[in-house]
Amino acid sequence: MTNKPYTGGCACGALRYEIAAEPLAGLHCQCIDCRRESGTGHGSHMAFPRAAATITGKATRWDNKADSSNIKTSAFCPTCGSPVYTTFAAMPEMIAVRAASLDEPERFVPQFVTYAVRGLAWDPLDPALKRFEKMPG
Repeated sequence: MTNKPYTGGCACGALRYEIAAEPLAGLHCQCIDCRRESGTGHGSHMAFPRAAATITGKATRWDNKADSSNIKTSAFCPTCGSPVYTTFAAMPEMIAVRAASLDEPERFVPQFVTYAVRGLAWDPLDPALKRFEKMPG
């Protein structure tokens, strides 16, 4: 690790995180939920070990059945509405933060695309990225 934590939060600053670990992955997800939450053709995320994350502030959470049929919990700020992070019932050891929520979004490095089967022609992503039709297993 660079010894520099990953920090970020919502637009108004009421919900913050600090993560003292290197990311497990950087990805773009084209599932329907990520498209709707981001307001565009995909969501960009960085996955981290959940134990390395410290969250401050109160999040509003929404449980949703993902394309994979597993339950995922989206956490967003109750004040400004910014989506900040997601946790997964099937992978409780992981947390995924929205790349746009990073204080230094340039630290986001996408490695692959998930749910490419749901990609939209008007939202082209880097063709050099590995693509998974659904969630890699």
